[in-house]
Amino acid sequence: MQKKASLKSIADKVGVSTTLVSYVLNNKMENRISKEVAQNIRDTAKELNYNSNQIARSLKTNKTFTIGLIVADISNPFSSALARIIEDEADKAGYTVIYGSSDENPQKSQKLIDTFLNKQVDGLIIAPCHGSEAQIIELENRNFPFVLVDRYFPEITTNYVALNNFQASYMAVNHLIDHGHKRIGMITLNSPLHHMKERKRGYMEALLEHDRTFVPDHLIELSQDFSSADIEGAFYQLLGLKEPIDAIYLTTNQLGMFGLKYINSNKIKVPEELAVISFDETEFLDLFSTPVTQLRQPLKEMGTAATEILIAAIADNNKLTQLNMQPLLVIRGSSTMTGLPKKVLETEMPPAVVINPLQLNGQKVKVA
Repeated sequence: MQKKASLKSIADKVGVSTTLVSYVLNNKMENRISKEVAQNIRDTAKELNYNSNQIARSLKTNKTFTIGLIVADISNPFSSALARIIEDEADKAGYTVIYGSSDENPQKSQKLIDTFLNKQVDGLIIAPCHGSEAQIIELENRNFPFVLVDRYFPEITTNYVALNNFQASYMAVNHLIDHGHKRIGMITLNSPLHHMKERKRGYMEALLEHDRTFVPDHLIELSQDFSSADIEGAFYQLLGLKEPIDAIYLTTNQLGMFGLKYINSNKIKVPEELAVISFDETEFLDLFSTPVTQLRQPLKEMGTAATEILIAAIADNNKLTQLNMQPLLVIRGSSTMTGLPKKVLETEMPPAVVINPLQLNGQKVKVA
């Protein structure tokens, strides 16, 4: 039987100390160790079939080095992309991520929280659903490390990383107005969640600041579980008005996908008959005949920040960190009546609105 590899056997073969081997295999002090030595240690560990004793490690540190992640729906491109970023960032710090979908259901959210706590995860990253406020307050009362991501409850003081959703909608509508569109419609979700309310507020504020009258018939709010028939009905209403809309703002990636399908199947000319802006960057937008203007969320920065904040909280850091990050408005042919500029332009946006900030780069609005 092959003798079980140990830190000492790896250290002896590489010619370094067991402490250094431990640092490398536990992803610590990477910046103070040469990449060549670190890679040699990992290769030797693999060659010797070394497996760390997670149970012993947990007993020694009183940690499981696992993080629980709760997203709204892992099949949604936004959620899956964010989960992958968090998984990669956590791995750099020696943590494993386990995750589940709440499906916007508070009962399922509670079940996931209970399951993760029973598995003794060291902390949680949560995209909270409506009705989960009591769950968040309970975690806060238990002083359990967690971070909210994408959504948060303004009335609950806790760590979060989110988008400045008001600014996103304001930018979208302001852009459409600047390009000569007179009747701007919006299809959104009828949700009490703060981020969706902020998207609606940004739409209305942009109209107000340009002395445009808000027309209630131009705003349609669908239920969370909307169908393609609901989208068809919304477009039928907006385009069937005595003065039909000449631009549409779709406030989620799912609304964008269904909306563009309707536009395509009904052969509506974009942007000549209808200008379009959709929320989030998805591969589906690239398949549309006219390049689609989109509001892009800084997913990499959001996932990285949420992970860093949580790991700091696990280390008993009681600092409150709240990040409202800026969106990117990527302007393409679907929203401009005069065509695209020949040259790619970049306009500096204000940095993220931050309380107790991490070191994050300011975001930009890109015209591409």
